[in-house]
Amino acid sequence: MDHGLTPVHPYVPNSAPATKRAMLDVIGVDSVEALFFSIPAALRMDRPLNLPAALVAEPDLERHMQRILAKNRPTTDVISFLGSGCYPHHVPAVCDEINRRAEFLTAYAGEPYEDHGKWQALFEYTSLMAELLEMDVVNVPTYDGYQAAATALRMAGRITGRSRVIVAQTIAAGKRQKIGTFLAGALDIQYVAIRPDTGHVYAEDVAALLDSQTAAVFLETPNVYGVIEQEAAGIAELAHANGSLLVCSTDPLSLGFMTAPAAWGADIVCGDIQSLGLGMHYGGATGGFIATHDDERFVFEYPSRLFGLAPTRVDGELGFCDVAYERTSLAMREEGIEWVGTAAALWGITAGAYLALMGPAGMTQLGDTIASRTRYSMSALDELDGIEVLHSGSAHWREFAVRYQGRSASDVNAALLERGIYGGASALDVLGTGTGGSPEHLDGVAIYCVTELHSPADIDQLVCALKDILK
Repeated sequence: MDHGLTPVHPYVPNSAPATKRAMLDVIGVDSVEALFFSIPAALRMDRPLNLPAALVAEPDLERHMQRILAKNRPTTDVISFLGSGCYPHHVPAVCDEINRRAEFLTAYAGEPYEDHGKWQALFEYTSLMAELLEMDVVNVPTYDGYQAAATALRMAGRITGRSRVIVAQTIAAGKRQKIGTFLAGALDIQYVAIRPDTGHVYAEDVAALLDSQTAAVFLETPNVYGVIEQEAAGIAELAHANGSLLVCSTDPLSLGFMTAPAAWGADIVCGDIQSLGLGMHYGGATGGFIATHDDERFVFEYPSRLFGLAPTRVDGELGFCDVAYERTSLAMREEGIEWVGTAAALWGITAGAYLALMGPAGMTQLGDTIASRTRYSMSALDELDGIEVLHSGSAHWREFAVRYQGRSASDVNAALLERGIYGGASALDVLGTGTGGSPEHLDGVAIYCVTELHSPADIDQLVCALKDILK
């Protein structure tokens, strides 16, 4: 009888048949195949992978990879107004220099015997983030902001002991799917719609959904349309009066311009650090952060590693160490609240270098620059025939939405690309059409991104191109 125990793989641990059999016996499973019974048959592959013949020499592999990479078209070859999760911000040379250093070059946070300053670097990152976020505790980065958002909501459910969360619809489809998957079986989700005229969530709409089982309200600001939530403080007050938490997703770079969510009542702040010197690498790099106040109820719900200071055996000396390590799955194993594994520690160190380089004045200047260029772009596009700037009366940062009259976003983008411009991302692609999607009609809607790298001349070139395309 085939128990799925063969073959032995030279690079896969524990692949010997006897070892596999012993592991299956311990967990009480007859075969490896039985572990996958919950996956529908239609989703399983019942044939070997269709792979080409193996390459026998390194030069062959180099040529093969060069041919594949030659198909890429970098955004630096054109003017790009794409954003929606991966943003074209300036990456100082020092960021790349630091994250390539041998003592840092790994995704792992490390252990004391091979730390070589990595724990101090991560402590500096979390300290700088805490100052920016006006919070006390920040984790070693998770894979991305999507995971951070989902984890923050699970934390809220455990802290409150309640069974439901209210989530604003103004999030990307990928984030919505991640939250839905990660909360499945643990927390129910109810979505609150935006008001189409302003693009943000209203407190009275949230109030209508709050009840005794609401663990948290989730807001994102700036949201997927680049709109800054105007009633966030009021929503936080309503949530707290109901015994619920307020979880806020934000881009830390925006806090050089916006008030930190903690200042208006957010209990858990999360997001992605991609904009903090990480750059654009085929959709990344990314790293998710979670931040809270120094409250034991919150600290012991963090699944990921935390770093702090502690006295050593030498009087007056301090060392960098794991904080509340006993709450992690590394210490608790299967009793852990969530699994701790590969992180994005290298990107945390990189973001720390970026924040240290920028400083408070640099962050403020950068935030103001992006805000002013965003508004300049909105005003310029609003003058064109055949285009409507959505939510123009609301405050924006970095992104804004437009509607093309009688044209699809994909058609306009194809015409822009012929002129050397990547246009705004199609709102249909960003938001999707599934449960919790935008209530607005998204056909013909595009979401534009403007950063410090977009000069007024770049914006004027976009305006001229759209004027020609839409005439």
